Amino acid sequence: MKSLQLSMSCANYDRTSALMDGRAGIEGVDLVTSQLEPEESFHRAFKYAEFDICEISLSSHTMMTSRGQNAYVAIPAFVSRLFRHSGIYIRTDRDIRSPSDLAGKKVGLPEYQITANVWIRGILQDDYGLDPASVRWRRGGVEQAGREERAPIKLPPGIELEQIAGDKTLSGMLADGELDAVISARAPSCFLRGEPGVARMFPDYPGVEADYFRRTRIFPTMHAIGIRKELAERHPWLAVNVLKAFTRAKDLAFAEMGQIGHLYHSLPWGVAAYEQARRDMGDDYWSYGFEANRHVLETFVRYHHEQGLSARKVAPEELFWPSTLDLTRI
Repeated sequence: MKSLQLSMSCANYDRTSALMDGRAGIEGVDLVTSQLEPEESFHRAFKYAEFDICEISLSSHTMMTSRGQNAYVAIPAFVSRLFRHSGIYIRTDRDIRSPSDLAGKKVGLPEYQITANVWIRGILQDDYGLDPASVRWRRGGVEQAGREERAPIKLPPGIELEQIAGDKTLSGMLADGELDAVISARAPSCFLRGEPGVARMFPDYPGVEADYFRRTRIFPTMHAIGIRKELAERHPWLAVNVLKAFTRAKDLAFAEMGQIGHLYHSLPWGVAAYEQARRDMGDDYWSYGFEANRHVLETFVRYHHEQGLSARKVAPEELFWPSTLDLTRI
């Protein structure tokens, strides 16, 4: 059988690099790869469906699935996961001592719908009692003016969300004191350069995040891998073959991460950090597959619906191609 030639866009993470360089190929597929930042992949996928296989935002995918408008189906290969307590930046002169103090404050965000912000709002409500409707949300680019939502959203009544001026950025407004806080997957440049009066909500975010994991067993999922729906329908074997390839690539990366004879990663104690993560979180702490992540996904779709981003509450199974939910066991 002649191989399919398919395009793929994904960031070149350690856990995807074997797909990029051919060490973990997709059976039956010749790949044409684009190594893009996630934001560019999302923009080009959700607006124009440019790629056959693509790193996709879990939030945007959930939103489009709830509307029956998704051009992509996902496989449970979670190429991006991140605890998000680190993503809350505050003015230190606004008497903000705990997340509950954000009630009534002007808080910037690049997009209301992005996955990181869904997790942050959900965690702040569950753990600290902060109702998203109590916050005055301001949307715009963190570093570049003019950013808007990548897909149209309709929020519940009572949510105040306003676009910032077209010539302003969230980082600049936080530095100038026009915002009380910013939540963002990327650290604003005003924080990175040590601007006076700007700090993280949780300075010891690794400790806070470790406690969160101990209590919840949740390692938040951010991005999955999408396949254009019409391709998955035309080639029923494709989705599982793609999942198997991403799993092989991740396994190679983690084998390298644990190699102490010579270091694959440019961190002197990276192997020790890897071993510590396994002790704290379990051997397969960066798990792929549906069942291993069911409790994480159930929490996410609950947050997504409670925040008004889903037209209806989506069952986690709906997000993924059916054959990827139950793989062969030998």
